Amino acid sequence: MVPYPDRKLKIFSGNANLPLARAIVEQMGIGLGDMNVSRFSNGEIRVDINESVRGTDCFVLSSGVDPIHENLMELLIIGDALRRASARRITAVVPHYPYARQDRKARGREPITAKLVANLIITAGFRRLLTIDLHAAQIQGFFDVPVDHLNAGPLLAEYFRQKNLSNAVVVSPDTGGVPRARDMAERLGVGLAIIDKRRPEPNIAEVMNIIGSVKGRQAIMVDDLIDTAGTIVHGAHALLERGATEVYAACSHPVFSGQAYERLANSPFKEIVVTDTIPIQREKLGDKLKVVTVASLLAKAMIRIHEDQSVSKIFEEESRL
Repeated sequence: MVPYPDRKLKIFSGNANLPLARAIVEQMGIGLGDMNVSRFSNGEIRVDINESVRGTDCFVLSSGVDPIHENLMELLIIGDALRRASARRITAVVPHYPYARQDRKARGREPITAKLVANLIITAGFRRLLTIDLHAAQIQGFFDVPVDHLNAGPLLAEYFRQKNLSNAVVVSPDTGGVPRARDMAERLGVGLAIIDKRRPEPNIAEVMNIIGSVKGRQAIMVDDLIDTAGTIVHGAHALLERGATEVYAACSHPVFSGQAYERLANSPFKEIVVTDTIPIQREKLGDKLKVVTVASLLAKAMIRIHEDQSVSKIFEEESRL
């Protein structure tokens, strides 16, 4: 990408995903904003902006990664510092939105934490959100400011297209993920299958049935995120039992908490394809792990937002992939 010449655009990053932040500014041919994020002796976060941001368009990169609460507080404090320093507009760039799975009341006396996070982001001074593959699309409605919701599906689909799999089928690990799986199946020009499961409690799922033909096929399980990996590994075994020849996993957000690395390392997946919305320990999965970067996608979106151009044009470009 040609170096971006407009000095009124500045990009800052907390500690949540510095590798992605550096990849984005490298794509744009600029440097990260001059800022220090440190800790006082009692653990409180300290932010020092070391350059003028008056009248500038600032983007702050963070993500819902462990330690989630520290990274969320970093985002909020950076936003407050930029607002008080008279930045013209501040956009929160949160590739993986924290607490996205707590988007509704499933039972009495439960919080809607995804809405609370939206309130905090707005209160901190952010006037726009840029994110990727929300777990629940309705979270966009929790914000009273513009939300640009990007889709990493085309990037994952392009990876599998280049593999030229001879007889593939895309598999949704549950009924809720069918639209995502159908989109990838259409992009690859292959069939669709669905795993029917029930979840007796959080992070535990039981495969009930597989809808669609997987026998003799290379199955691509696609989801928005992989957390403890129990569900997706359970699904992989079920697909192989039903006659699939190979099983691949694909997701936008590699949360990989708890025993995820151990489960995935010992799983029958031929490859686990993820994006870099969350930094991961690649050495734990070796050659089985493939990472597709979202740096170019985010860089394009930031430039379009800064120039007040249509971000949806990026989606039109993706649809041609």
